[in-house]
Amino acid sequence: MIKITDKPISPLSVAARVKTSSSGCVVLYIGLIRDSSHHKAVLSVEYEDVDGTAENTLCQIASEVKQKWELNNIAIYHRVGKLKVGDVNLVIALASAHRQDSFAACQYAIDQFKEKMPTRKKETYLDGSFAIEKR
Repeated sequence: MIKITDKPISPLSVAARVKTSSSGCVVLYIGLIRDSSHHKAVLSVEYEDVDGTAENTLCQIASEVKQKWELNNIAIYHRVGKLKVGDVNLVIALASAHRQDSFAACQYAIDQFKEKMPTRKKETYLDGSFAIEKR
């Protein structure tokens, strides 16, 4: 279950979608827009799927995670558009029989997201300045 959306993400809804009757746990990562970055107060963060490959990249990450760990299910939802402090920008939910697999897989998925996502990220600060990051 992979989704790129410009709508708010409900972490509990995503978690409910991954659990199965053989799941002993669901590990849930919720990425939030924080109020400071680079020693500046954040006004907003905007994510843009510039070349339209973000969903494919998330599918590749999920596939790789499923090959490395025994999981019942995985979901990765990423929100694009202009987000404000406190908004959810990423949800990764993993269900497995045992927590060790889900915790390890979740850490790996987060790291791969940070490294490989092709989205453009624009942070706008309260002082009017901004920073653009293209992965």
